[in-house]
Amino acid sequence: MTRKAYPSDVNDVEWGIIQPLLPASQPIGRPREVDFREIINGIFYVMHEGCTWRALPHDLPPWQTVYNYFRHWQRLGVWQKIHRQLRHQVRESMGKKQEPTAAIIDSQSVKTAEKKRRYTVMTVENK
Repeated sequence: MTRKAYPSDVNDVEWGIIQPLLPASQPIGRPREVDFREIINGIFYVMHEGCTWRALPHDLPPWQTVYNYFRHWQRLGVWQKIHRQLRHQVRESMGKKQEPTAAIIDSQSVKTAEKKRRYTVMTVENK
């Protein structure tokens, strides 16, 4: 990396977890010109800073490129795969099974005040 690191950048351990879950390059078509790690860093920057895509710093890939990969991976389910992998690792590190064996469903009822309305009915008769 030839730029100064941002707090949201992935470190080597995190990249080692994420990289295998990203789509592989296709043997057909144009060769990939972007570094996926920098794309991830750009996405994480936007999420960490809460800024718009257009506010992405100029030393990261162009905002349009970062946003297009974000949306493409969203459609492919890549973010769900990453989330599932991280959840499994966290659960295993806590000595639990990868998948939860119980669930809790909670609900809350909120009463609302009903407003009484007065309706005026007008009838027209033809004579």
